[in-house]
Amino acid sequence: MVTGPLLIGIFILSVAVLLITIIKFKLNAFVSLLITSIATAVLVKMPVADIASTVSSGFGSTLAGIGIVTGLGVMLGKFMFESGGIEVMSNTILKKFGDKNTPQAIALSGFLTGIPVFGDVVYIMFAPMLRVLSKKTGVSMVAYACAISVATTCTYSLVIPTPAPLAVAEALKIDVGIFFIYALICAFIGTLIGGIMYAKFIDKVDHKNNHTYSFDDITLTDELAATSENVKEKPGFIKSLSILLVPILLILIGSFGSMALGDKSSLTPFIKFIGDKNVAMLIGVIYAALVSRRYIEKSVSDIMNEAADQVGLVLLITGAGGAYGKVLQSTGIADYIAISLSGFAIPILVLCFIIAQIIRCAQGSTTVALLTTASILGSTIAASGISPILCAISICAGGIGLSLPNDSGFWAISRFFKISVADTIRGWTIGGFISGLTILIVASILSLFQGILPGLM
Repeated sequence: MVTGPLLIGIFILSVAVLLITIIKFKLNAFVSLLITSIATAVLVKMPVADIASTVSSGFGSTLAGIGIVTGLGVMLGKFMFESGGIEVMSNTILKKFGDKNTPQAIALSGFLTGIPVFGDVVYIMFAPMLRVLSKKTGVSMVAYACAISVATTCTYSLVIPTPAPLAVAEALKIDVGIFFIYALICAFIGTLIGGIMYAKFIDKVDHKNNHTYSFDDITLTDELAATSENVKEKPGFIKSLSILLVPILLILIGSFGSMALGDKSSLTPFIKFIGDKNVAMLIGVIYAALVSRRYIEKSVSDIMNEAADQVGLVLLITGAGGAYGKVLQSTGIADYIAISLSGFAIPILVLCFIIAQIIRCAQGSTTVALLTTASILGSTIAASGISPILCAISICAGGIGLSLPNDSGFWAISRFFKISVADTIRGWTIGGFISGLTILIVASILSLFQGILPGLM
């Protein structure tokens, strides 16, 4: 196989092929990743007999780590959505905060709902209500778009059981329970700075410049529909929140309970079992089905089938990303890049953020960016002496900001909230970057205490 500096050129070419096929030719990310994986293996002169097995091995091992929990996570979110639990949680938070503090309420709602539900679903659900709120309160529509999009993406990029952080955790072989705690803290701080404080700044600027949007299409009927209680019976706030918390608490008990009891305790095997991410999510889905059954019009089986249909492409893209990473590792590209980059004396946390940010910015997909970065830097992170937990957080932070028009989420925000491209850049692209940069800074501060804080070794 090819060795030496030529590996860098092949790697750059492979990334270029990946980006061009996705951006220029609009090729599906799953197919593009597979083509890039095989082409990279061919260019480095990997034995033909090994190419297919390497790609299959990378695909399979990635899905073995996160396939089950991803599918169950989508089912959990589907039960919350169909039962009305998401709506109940959002409306309760809005009522508690009041009209003047609606950006904070919207950000908190997006922060919670972004964990079990994909971003586009959250935007579709919130958009009509937020346009009514903007008309009633006078708060800038761009500020609302910033608050919900930044908060939702912070949790999507950092907080399990969403696919992207799970894939990073699997690639770096870190404890998902400990990762969850620190990632949740960082995501919340990122939401506070990029999703709330920056949203308030946007609101002030828009009022100063008299930058408003027309809501002539909103009638009294629309307003009543968005603000009144639906006739359909819904679960209460605590019951809705419990659907989200049950699997998370089980995972945390498995991680921290086993640490506290030690390996000698007879309870440790049981705690580790129920705290396993797959078992915890299965228990969570069963609990969600039982709690939601009274409030859903469809059958439990139908909801599970619909969720399974939705998760298919996500799993294919994630698995293909793992295949690309396996090729990079097997051909020696990842190791050579790691050795070469170490000569630039860039702090590892910053390097994690920059590479993820560049790939995210270039081709639009958060999941692809995070998987690729974790694959490239896996060995460097292992040898760096910096906590892999914090490195994973920095990688995930790099996947948040600088969303451009090559990102489907960019157009979802612009379309659903009916704001211009320029305002989408102001509210989401810049807001997301501020949030990601904030999370990188928090991770860097935490690294100063990694010998003191639990789990950061």
